[in-house]
Amino acid sequence: MAPIIERLTRPEQLEGVLEIERASFNNPTTREWYERELARPGVCFLYVLRTPEAPVAAFCAFWYVADQAHINNLAVRPELRGRGLGSQMLEAVMVEVQRLGAGSLALEVRRSNVAAQRLYLRAGFRQEGIRQSYYTQPVEDALILVKRLQNSQLKT
Repeated sequence: MAPIIERLTRPEQLEGVLEIERASFNNPTTREWYERELARPGVCFLYVLRTPEAPVAAFCAFWYVADQAHINNLAVRPELRGRGLGSQMLEAVMVEVQRLGAGSLALEVRRSNVAAQRLYLRAGFRQEGIRQSYYTQPVEDALILVKRLQNSQLKT
């Protein structure tokens, strides 16, 4: 069975996302943050990737404002990494933000997170800047990565 990607819309759907957050990040995003974001469905988008092994194998949260999209978090359940699920999640997000009309997709990634950088660079992102001491626990610079998108929406 192929993975299924779907959008979450209700707070009671968050537990799998929060499990991956806690397992993946030194300073995980809170339930309260996600609940506030879900209350803004025109701006915040939260997608999960479901597999037979895990009801939530990966997730991605992004904002869409004006004609720009920004990935806040993208992570894969640790025991399922290395199977291409991150690439599948990212590809689905790129299709969605293009459908929404975004001209670009941006994100920050820790300078030390080489695996994530490889994922994004393979997908066509390019480094466009550095945010000094952006991350905490530990303090670390963020690389600003951006992908320019072919906008298929016709603006009238």
